Amino acid sequence: MSIHPSALVAPDADIHPSASIGPYSIIGAGVRIGADCVIDSHVRIEGAAVLGVGNRVCHGATLGSEPQDIHFRPEDSRPLIIGQHNHFKEGVNISRGVKTEAGTCIGDHNYLMAFAHIGHDCHVGHHNIFANTATLGGHVQLGDHCFLSGHVAVHQFCRIGDSCMIGGVSGVTQDIPPFALTNGQRARLIGINTVGLRRQGFSAEQRRHIKAVYRLLFRSGQPLVRAMEAAEAQLPGPETERILAFIRAGDSGRGLTAFERKPRV
Repeated sequence: MSIHPSALVAPDADIHPSASIGPYSIIGAGVRIGADCVIDSHVRIEGAAVLGVGNRVCHGATLGSEPQDIHFRPEDSRPLIIGQHNHFKEGVNISRGVKTEAGTCIGDHNYLMAFAHIGHDCHVGHHNIFANTATLGGHVQLGDHCFLSGHVAVHQFCRIGDSCMIGGVSGVTQDIPPFALTNGQRARLIGINTVGLRRQGFSAEQRRHIKAVYRLLFRSGQPLVRAMEAAEAQLPGPETERILAFIRAGDSGRGLTAFERKPRV
């Protein structure tokens, strides 16, 4: 175990022997840090946070900090659970949970650039990228393989499906279904995430299929429920099922992001 002499580590913190703690970092009571984690200088980890194997936490990051909630009480604290092989760059801030038993949960292989923020009780999947200062409000659910560009702000309780890309300086106030490309203030659908899907191995045929589903759902002029029935009947397949399952699970109360309406001429 490598712990710099200037670091402050609580006596009951559980640090794996292969982990390293850098200068002036603070590791609070009840924190658990797994094998091969690298904690750089001036990092603060508290709130009984749990880090799995192989995480990298860069200078000035704070994990498990008190939620940014004016009603927070220390006795209401819930955990921050972090998976494996995540990379948190300088100044990243992730709040502990406060209002759900599961607390804040981060999956595996996520990459958060400088000053990104994940609010309390968020659930983040795997292989996501947060560009600089991308922000999730509390209770946001983020799927897998998403890309949040710089200065993106996601409203609390929103859900974002797998393989989405959100353009820079976008304000997300509604759920975003899987595979979508969104942009704007307020964010609207502008297409499918072609580049991201190609990188994940989706074939040209699969991408055309996804585009056809979105065209039917949002451009056919039918009520959404009827359009979903038509998509299920006319465009069956696993991609269709994933999109429809996301929409049907719409329990966030935020509504669904759609394409910008074309102005009447």
